[in-house]
Amino acid sequence: MLKHSATVFVACALLLTGCLAQDAKKRQAVVAGSFYPSDPGLLSRMVDDYLNAAKADSSLGDILGLVVPHAGYVYSGPVAAAGFVQLKGKKIDRVILIAPSHVERLAPGAAIYDGDYYQTPLGDVPVDTAFARKLAAIGPLFQLTGAGHETRTQDGRGEHAIEVQLPFLQRVLGSFKIVPIVVGDQRYQTCRSLGIALAGLIDGPNTVIIASSDLAHFHDYAQTVAMDTRLLAAVSEGDYLGVVRNLERGVWEACGGGPIVATMMAAERLGGGQARVIKQANSGDSVAGDRTRVVGYAAVAVTKSPSVPGQEYALGKAEQDRLLEIAGKSVETAVKQHTLYSSSDAGLPSLVQERGAFVTLTSQGRLRGCIGYVAPLKPLHETVRDVAAYAATSDERFLPVAASELDGLEYEISVLSPLRRVKDINEIEVGKHGLVIRKGSREGLLLPQVATENKWDRLTFLQQICEKARLAPDAWKDPEADVFCFTAFVFGKGKGQKGH
Repeated sequence: MLKHSATVFVACALLLTGCLAQDAKKRQAVVAGSFYPSDPGLLSRMVDDYLNAAKADSSLGDILGLVVPHAGYVYSGPVAAAGFVQLKGKKIDRVILIAPSHVERLAPGAAIYDGDYYQTPLGDVPVDTAFARKLAAIGPLFQLTGAGHETRTQDGRGEHAIEVQLPFLQRVLGSFKIVPIVVGDQRYQTCRSLGIALAGLIDGPNTVIIASSDLAHFHDYAQTVAMDTRLLAAVSEGDYLGVVRNLERGVWEACGGGPIVATMMAAERLGGGQARVIKQANSGDSVAGDRTRVVGYAAVAVTKSPSVPGQEYALGKAEQDRLLEIAGKSVETAVKQHTLYSSSDAGLPSLVQERGAFVTLTSQGRLRGCIGYVAPLKPLHETVRDVAAYAATSDERFLPVAASELDGLEYEISVLSPLRRVKDINEIEVGKHGLVIRKGSREGLLLPQVATENKWDRLTFLQQICEKARLAPDAWKDPEADVFCFTAFVFGKGKGQKGH
């Protein structure tokens, strides 16, 4: 009788398991056979060939995140492999995959897959459903849904940006779970919310975040390389606010810019964030690509080492003199001819580098205009040209400079370092650091010399930056606010004048 009962119990258990398997929600592979081979053997060999050609960098240490491309393997496979090979031999149980949406216009926020598996020709990859539910429960920006994951266009095209990463992970890691996330927008607040939420939920060393993104789209080869190099420099410097600003302005391009920034933010709040570019290329480098309309790719490792400020920035006398000359001629041209001065770098390499900068105009010891670019939008000589003209003609606090005032103007130029988020207000050094505050859509900036000239202490400086952004004086304490610091190399006439 006991033997019969045991047999019945086993049979019922097997039947129940079969029912549960049938009830499991599985996201079908939709780009097998187009972005990558559908035959498991051919796919395994192709991925392994890419991985074997790539080199692991032992100096990276522990990795919190990767940025990898998501194009067809014949185009971006070698670059993706350069990133994924860094995970070989590491104990990783959970992979958080963040991707943009290519086939469906999603509401702002993040769509976290509500199913149990993602399918590839190499087998089904289980979803960490417990983690997914916890993330979705954090706030209204996060939805547990199949939208963005399972959607197909009218011609049958499906989302590829997560799916194409999975065969690489399967060959590198073997057994693991995933948290698939498709973001609906690249706004700073969305990236921030997702990055902070992930940092709060990641509960151990065995999780890695993958940001799925291609870079510049459909420019010629040289333009793509230049644009991508500037974006990757900002990522390497940890300047995610600069990345967001320039993506919003269209100065740089990355379809997965939001995932990149969210990964940087999460890594920073987990105590790491140092990013290193492992490989950069584009579709023109592949055997299948031409060089007239290319797409950029990069593999970037975001490590557990904290991001550190770069060396103090400085310019030589020749560079300073040239920039002051450009500022003066730009103001004169804007005031007299109502057009933009045509500047050049005069053969000085540092003036070709993209940097944020402000130009402050004073007249008889009083502020007459001050405008700048915080993010590195253009080569330095063009930035100084632009902001000098705008300071003279477009500072809303003053009437435009008149031709009769030109001889009495003095110029001060401040060249900015990348922005770094302040984790402890004791990091702020009055006289050395300028400040930026960002809360929601409100933002304010004060240059380093302003605090010195007004004899402010650290607390007063923080209160003043809040007021500059039209926030309450203590808004810097708000968990929804971010304060960034930067340094500035300041030169020119008008020392001691009141700046921006």
